[in-house]
Amino acid sequence: MGDLGTVDPAIYQTIQAEKRRQIDGLEMIASENYTSAAVMEAVGSCLTNKYAEGYPGRRYYGGCENVDVVEELAIARAKTLFGGEHVNVQPHSGSQANQAVYLTALAPGDVVLGLDLAHGGHLTHGMKLNISGKLYAFVSYGVTRDSQRIDFDQVARLAREHRPKLIVAGASAYPREIPHGKFAEIAREVGARLFVDMAHYAGLVAAKLHDDPVPVADFVTSTTHKTLRGPRAGIVICRGESAKDLDRSVFPGLQGGPLMHVIAGKAVCFAEALRPEFRQYARAVIDNAKVLADCLSGGGLRLVSGGTDNHLMLVDVTPLGLGGKIAEATLDHCGITVNKNMIPYDERKPADPSGIRIGTPALTTRGMGPDQMRQIGEWILRALRHPDDASVIAGIRSAVRELCANFRVPGVSG
Repeated sequence: MGDLGTVDPAIYQTIQAEKRRQIDGLEMIASENYTSAAVMEAVGSCLTNKYAEGYPGRRYYGGCENVDVVEELAIARAKTLFGGEHVNVQPHSGSQANQAVYLTALAPGDVVLGLDLAHGGHLTHGMKLNISGKLYAFVSYGVTRDSQRIDFDQVARLAREHRPKLIVAGASAYPREIPHGKFAEIAREVGARLFVDMAHYAGLVAAKLHDDPVPVADFVTSTTHKTLRGPRAGIVICRGESAKDLDRSVFPGLQGGPLMHVIAGKAVCFAEALRPEFRQYARAVIDNAKVLADCLSGGGLRLVSGGTDNHLMLVDVTPLGLGGKIAEATLDHCGITVNKNMIPYDERKPADPSGIRIGTPALTTRGMGPDQMRQIGEWILRALRHPDDASVIAGIRSAVRELCANFRVPGVSG
């Protein structure tokens, strides 16, 4: 790491500890993944030194001829990957990408329809403590009690009743494929615009393994660090008629200078996602999720909606007499990283909900397949059945380290 160990040994040692954690553990948080060494190289490049307020050819600073090329490449590659009439690659995060859409499409107080956070939505889809919930009048839709899939009858009824200016689709903890066309039909009926946040499943859309929102939505946002395997950042895709307003919402509406080193990382990840092998990777992510889900379900855990169509599953751990907080901590002691999560119609508090959310993107990036998923599923079940048995936990931890030694983390040397 060059001079870091000498200049700042405390930070250096902490980074080394995190590297070891990533190498020796199973990263199963659905919103996390590993970038390639090429993406890391771009993000760690000298582009971090360059300030570039504005857009290519229209900067407020001199010396932007090279970063203009970087941003133009990122835009062109994103258009090739996803289609869409206009792409803005400057948002620092998915949340800021979403804010840019709201700033473009709404005025404070406008009515918006979005998925309830407790039913799989995101903080930026109207959670009352989030800026989205503070500035706009969100009305929440959810999933049905029986199927635990999106209740489109409810979506249509609420849309007709409240006449929202914007309908938000997409989710952060929804294990099924989302039919965006159904949202588009409802939006057209009530005169609303459709905004799809595909942050979680963008890689599956890029691989043409998930319903594509770009042809039917007015706005589409995504992060680049989940199933896309890129740097931590966001993008916005929109129709040409909204391009000028959207760009103004990003800059100067929400942000100053873009992070050009991160935009370079986005350009690299888009190029990687355009390769034929990326579709094979995305297919493996889904296949691994299905195998793991079947294993957990067969072991007595209840899966929200009964299974998964994508990269994640939402698991009700209460059949084993646990809450999500204890389940997360127990698995963490085993070297298996997941996150506690609310499940639809949860009767427990958000700080200790009934579920955990589990994803397969990162382990698939390491090259793990169905055999490893079955083994990991057995470890998860054993740990959650014996959360207080130190010998069981220690045995699983040792086995996890042994498994991880056979599957390298891209871009991170051992």
